[in-house]
Amino acid sequence: MDLISIKSDKGSVIESVIFANKTLSRLKGLLGKKGLTIQQGLLISPCNSIHTVGMKFDIDVIFLNKQNQVIKIKPSVKPTRMVSCLRSKKVLELASGSAQYNNISIGDSLSW
Repeated sequence: MDLISIKSDKGSVIESVIFANKTLSRLKGLLGKKGLTIQQGLLISPCNSIHTVGMKFDIDVIFLNKQNQVIKIKPSVKPTRMVSCLRSKKVLELASGSAQYNNISIGDSLSW
């Protein structure tokens, strides 16, 4: 797993994001974590759906298309839930409230 920073086209930066692009890292996701800070996250690629089974905290889920544009945001997804977006190619998982804190909205472009 690589550690990356994500920047929005509005200038906000999330500094400590794990890039999960291999089978094992994608399967593990955030399982075993006790929580995330506002500056931490997980970027899963390829991905169009996630679940929070086994997690102990809420997360914001941001779905991205092939061009890394935000196409759907599900704030404060609780444990034991599943969310999806069939058009999505990547999913960014953040601490609950982080999408709003970082002013991320649908249509924004993200880079890393």
